[in-house]
Amino acid sequence: MPSRLSWAETKALLGHILSSSEKRPLPETPQTGFAMILEKLSQILHLFNTSPHVAYALVCCSVASVVIVKWMRRRQIKKKTEARQRKREQSLIQRQEAVQRFMKQNPTVDLKSIVSLSLLELTEKLKEGSLSPESVLYAYVGKAIELDQEVSCVTGFMEDCEAQLQEVKQMNEKGLLYGVPVSIKEHINYKGYETSCGLVQYLNIEAEMDSVIAQVLKKQGAIVFAKTNIPQGIYSMSTSNPIFGLTLNPLNHAKLPAGSSGGEGALVGGGGSLLGIGSDLGGSIRIPASFCGISAFKPTAPRVSTIGVSGSLSGLLSVPITLGPMARDVDSLALCMKALLCDHMFRLDPSVPPVPFRDELYLSTTPLRIGYYDTDGYTQPAPCMRRALHETRKLLQEAGHTLIPFTPPRIDYVMEDLYFKVLFADGCQILYEDLKQNIIDPTLNDQFFVYKTFHFAKRILALVAKPVFPRLSKVLKVSCGVRSVKELWEMNTAIQAYFEEFTAAWRKQDLDVVLCPVLGPAFNKGYTGKLTITCSSTALYNLLNFPAGVLPVSTVTEEDEKELQYFKGCHNDFWDKEYKKAMEGGVGLPVAVQCVALPWQEELCLRFMKEVERLTQEKKTRR
Repeated sequence: MPSRLSWAETKALLGHILSSSEKRPLPETPQTGFAMILEKLSQILHLFNTSPHVAYALVCCSVASVVIVKWMRRRQIKKKTEARQRKREQSLIQRQEAVQRFMKQNPTVDLKSIVSLSLLELTEKLKEGSLSPESVLYAYVGKAIELDQEVSCVTGFMEDCEAQLQEVKQMNEKGLLYGVPVSIKEHINYKGYETSCGLVQYLNIEAEMDSVIAQVLKKQGAIVFAKTNIPQGIYSMSTSNPIFGLTLNPLNHAKLPAGSSGGEGALVGGGGSLLGIGSDLGGSIRIPASFCGISAFKPTAPRVSTIGVSGSLSGLLSVPITLGPMARDVDSLALCMKALLCDHMFRLDPSVPPVPFRDELYLSTTPLRIGYYDTDGYTQPAPCMRRALHETRKLLQEAGHTLIPFTPPRIDYVMEDLYFKVLFADGCQILYEDLKQNIIDPTLNDQFFVYKTFHFAKRILALVAKPVFPRLSKVLKVSCGVRSVKELWEMNTAIQAYFEEFTAAWRKQDLDVVLCPVLGPAFNKGYTGKLTITCSSTALYNLLNFPAGVLPVSTVTEEDEKELQYFKGCHNDFWDKEYKKAMEGGVGLPVAVQCVALPWQEELCLRFMKEVERLTQEKKTRR
């Protein structure tokens, strides 16, 4: 038995072990570094043999130190989060007081009737002077506050609303959005306000200037009055974060509005905003619109400037992020696009093609050749979504349009070998680095597990899962990222090749536009964060960079709900089973369809959407 060390000898040995790395220069080769590690281990083992009580104390102190550091870090995060929550509450109180003052000073103004007007009706009344910009602003601020207390969709109101009002009233030439209150997604920069992306490390960092889109909105006379909630780190279908909380669906509080533009979807869908600006990377504008019963549009990138839009994946160019409008009807979307596509935007951002909105395409009445499909073969739409699509197809046929079956090629390849692979090209490193500095929102637990797991472990898990869960195996494998510039270039080449394959199939059938499903109806709580895999219907058109929009055409019926009980999906795996559970209990919720056109054909896509909207409304009036 080795003799025990004296206390003096123990202190000397501990001091040598703990300080030797500071005194010794860094190893020049991995071999010498490994030798140093072995030497350290042998010294610690020797300490265990010679003086175990001191060694145990050392280990316990080390563990305690780690625990204390983590506890202190979490405490700091909570303090910053609580401070931001108090700031938000103060903002709400101040705006509420401003609304009450206005109502007291103007008792005859009917704020409820103002929020019931369509955007076209509102702009007409503002321009002729029968409505004042003040009454419209306070009507929407009041409605937004009321809605936010129910669904938690607003991250803050702009304190400079009154200053914006004065600027609008002094405009020599009234813009297309004169006096219209507009809300924007939280990660769109607005001077003097945070763009946190739901991450604590970006709190208290104020934007130094407005984003280009905010500048253009103001130039057109709009009043940017609120920012809306997003997922933690943005890239999730669940609009929830520890700073601003979980956003609920305004039509059914047991359901969610999806993401990442879920705050915008909830605010517009609940009547708290007439026009909102969201962003879309895989359906982030279109899916919340589908869930919340509104219309929304994703243009071709970069037809609308994204300068001043923050996000972890801002360097992702193979699948570009796109800004677009969210509103109650298609005319509102078209008016917003017309307002944005102006000389002011073209000057502020020279990367935007200087092509104004083409009214002649939007107003055309020429019959269309419309391709359609009711499933992409990867994500099976719910029975209500397929029913609504075929009802819409029938209406279009009866109106004189030509409907042609169309099959989008190889969607499993698109999702598993292209879309997710390019999204995770860095091995999830950027998303992990951003999120690890935070207390992770529960809705992100599944995603964060993929982000933080070592590549070697993910490859092992992918191998084990492959026989039973082939889709999970693929996602785990591609989440390891690409390993070289050569692989990245090959992936970009594959995306271009698929674009050519898809457009060739489109041209072969001489299509003008395509009618297809969108994800819906709204999911139950606890599911959106788990089911990013179900976004294939929208992600396809992000990868292709096609303009696409959605609009509601029906609602879920009791018969739809009964049919859902037999739903198995395209793969009948655990994701499809969760997907079925997510959609249950949706009777009465909106059901939407998606309309798509070729790149740079925004006006044609909107014209198609308007035709679907018109026919749907005429069908309702006939009942």
